[in-house]
Amino acid sequence: MRYEEYTIEGRNAVTEAFRSGKTIDKLYVLDGCHDGAVNTIKSLARKQDTIVNYVTKERLDQMSSTGKHQGVIAKAAAYEYAEVDDILRIAKDKAEAPFLFLLDEIEDPHNLGAIIRTANLCGAHGVIIPKRRAVGLTATVVKASAGAINYTPVAKVTNLTKTIDDLKEKGIWFVCADMDGEVMYRQNLTGPIGMVIGNEGSGVSRLVKEKCDYTASIPMKGDIDSLNASVAAGVLAYEIVRQRLSGK
Repeated sequence: MRYEEYTIEGRNAVTEAFRSGKTIDKLYVLDGCHDGAVNTIKSLARKQDTIVNYVTKERLDQMSSTGKHQGVIAKAAAYEYAEVDDILRIAKDKAEAPFLFLLDEIEDPHNLGAIIRTANLCGAHGVIIPKRRAVGLTATVVKASAGAINYTPVAKVTNLTKTIDDLKEKGIWFVCADMDGEVMYRQNLTGPIGMVIGNEGSGVSRLVKEKCDYTASIPMKGDIDSLNASVAAGVLAYEIVRQRLSGK
């Protein structure tokens, strides 16, 4: 199911978006505004567990394309999110060991779109992203995915570490890309696996890394110290593909 609009402005429009069941990734509210209509919107946001950002009028004016935001702007998902169980069901229906991408605070929409595209091409069953401090399924992400979003489900979770714990109970183990890890060619990356890729600048966060079973490094011989997040995802994912095809 596709949501055609992404930016929604104005109190009535935002209220109706929530009430109609649209997935709202983020809500921007004029800081200090507490009148009845805005309080209703904030209450609806809490029920959907939407992130609320309190910002200045200048920030809202910059974000607004209509000039009639009335103190509220919502960012709706360009596509509906899946549930983690939906992703696992796809693997089960294909009689394949689950292969998941988990993205720890990816902020660049072009990176997220490219990673979704890679996930589709390498046969991963889905992508999992956190709700906070990360880009959602924006129109830019949809475009950058080059159509892959139509075939590869994306789930958004409140707590990535808890999700990893839950998935471990289902027999999935986790490898994260990290420069301090063992070279990926020396690791067994077969079986039910979740591949974790970190933030463009800081990499995989400490708490998430501690939950992973292994850390894998990508050999680099150049003069700079890291790969773009979407490129790193592609390199590690295709080592997983190689091992899954060959049995190691």
